Order: sequence, then C-alpha cells, then structure tokens
Amino acid sequence: MKKLMMMIVLLTMMMTVGAQTTQDIPTKKEVRKWVKKGEWRNGFTAASPDKTVNLQEFYIQYKKNRQQWDALFHWLATTDLLSIPKGKHPIEGTTLVASVEDSQNEPLEKRGSESHRRKIDFQYVVKGTEGFATLDHASSTPNCQYDEKKDVIHYDYDAKKTHFFDSRAGRFIIFFPDDWHIAKIATKKADQKIRVIVIKVDYL
Repeated sequence: MKKLMMMIVLLTMMMTVGAQTTQDIPTKKEVRKWVKKGEWRNGFTAASPDKTVNLQEFYIQYKKNRQQWDALFHWLATTDLLSIPKGKHPIEGTTLVASVEDSQNEPLEKRGSESHRRKIDFQYVVKGTEGFATLDHASSTPNCQYDEKKDVIHYDYDAKKTHFFDSRAGRFIIFFPDDWHIAKIATKKADQKIRVIVIKVDYL
C-alpha cells in the first residue's frame, strides 16, 4: 500500500511539473502580441527583430532577465551609435559591454562558425549591410572542444544546407545557444564596410 501511495505521489508531482513547464511557454499568438506592443523596447524604436529571430526564445529570455534587456535597449536608444568611438563600452549599472565594431565583410571561407552556451549574441548593424548565416544542425558537427573561457565552439558545416541572409539598419539579430552562426560574410553589395554593435547577454 505504501509503495502504491508513493507511486501516486510521484506521478502527481511529475504531472504538476509538466503542467507548469507547459504554462511557462508562451503561444505564438502571445509572443506576436508582445513584440508588437513593444514592452521590451524601453525607448528603442530604431529597429525591430529580424525575421530570423526566435521570438519565443526572446520573450522567455526577456522575462527571465529583464534588467539586462532593458539596460541594453535603453543604451541603444540613448546613444549616438554612428558617432560613438569604436571599442568596448560598459553599459552603466550592469555587467554588459557593448562592442562597437568598424569592420568589413569577408568571403565565406575566411569566416568562422560559432555558437555559445552561456551568452546570447545580440547584433545590430547601424551602417552598411552585414552578411550572416545560420547552420543546419543535422549536417554540422563540432570541429573542436567547447572553450569554457571564451564560451565558444566552432563547426564544420555544409554550405549548401546553410541559411544565408543580410542585415542592415532597421533590424537586429539575436543568436541564442541553438543558433549556430557565421557573421560578417561578404554580400553582393559594392561596399563591404560595416559598423555593428555586439552585446553579449546572459543566457538563463
């Protein structure tokens, strides 16, 4: 009898945990409404999420870590992103650092692939057009061990199964740990020079 009661208690607990987990995941309709409402913007209206962004993950991470996301968007909204000097700029009141990069795109074979486990890659092109790619998981394999210090791992991938896209001012990109990606890939534009803002947000 005791064993039966224990089994019932355990099953009830598992069902409760499962229900809570399901309830924590927003529906696509809820996410679209949240993005459109702009609760997350904190004054930043110059750009919106690119269509490649996992909006459901964005919603979940924002709710878990609102302080960092609010600080990030406030900094973007109150900073002259075209005239600020290149380099690293700490975001006041947080551990976040905004990297302002004046760089240029390169041929695919010169660019490295990567993903991160502890950080989210927020990238916003404020000048020029940057080429990006996301890797197909099924045909990609790690080609090195995970670097704990740098929080990065690199991949071998099939370019034919890789999704390539461009980004420019007006849209921002967010790469979550499941987004294995390549940045600064040469585009079809004549000018490959870019200015991009990169901010690493804690992944919770």
